[in-house]
Amino acid sequence: MAKDIEAAPPGGEYGAKDYSDPPPAPLFDAEELTKWSLYRAVIAEFVATLLFLYITVATVIGYKHQADPAGPSAADAACSGVGILGIAWAFGGMIFVLVYCTAGVSGGHINPAVTFGLFLARKVSLVRALLYIIAQCLGAICGVGLVKGFQSAFYVRYGGGANELSSGYSKGTGLAAEIIGTFVLVYTVFSATDPKRSARDSHVPIW
Repeated sequence: MAKDIEAAPPGGEYGAKDYSDPPPAPLFDAEELTKWSLYRAVIAEFVATLLFLYITVATVIGYKHQADPAGPSAADAACSGVGILGIAWAFGGMIFVLVYCTAGVSGGHINPAVTFGLFLARKVSLVRALLYIIAQCLGAICGVGLVKGFQSAFYVRYGGGANELSSGYSKGTGLAAEIIGTFVLVYTVFSATDPKRSARDSHVPIW
């Protein structure tokens, strides 16, 4: 009973917890390999990562094609493309939709960094973490492969939609931005899955 009681507030009254901390996930659970829920979650991570990479990389390539003076035809030149803000919306919108669709199946990781962080926090087992990361990497490869298969010429011409440093920024600055962005992503996932938050606020944070 002691663990169900919070520390006494200044007024001296005690109250029961309105949440329960789940036990840490086992490091290795052989029984988990016999459950269909694990493989369903792995498939969900694969499909979600495939869709995420396909849509976002295709969006970046389309933007570069529209912004290239030598690229678009006269008809295409009349359209300025989605722009930088459109690319940001493509990434953010896809993550929101895919996480919303897969959260109840796999947890909606869709990123090896998120899976690794949850593994270090003992939220997922080693088996699940490894299978998730493999599925995510394979999904990313297949998603980009689809873009290259459908738009081979544009894919090669515009560098496969890969990130590039803007003029005036060093590689160290770009690396720092990626580290900060990944930290915010993982922190958001931890906040959204915190039992304390779900007990006090039924709305998952939308970032």
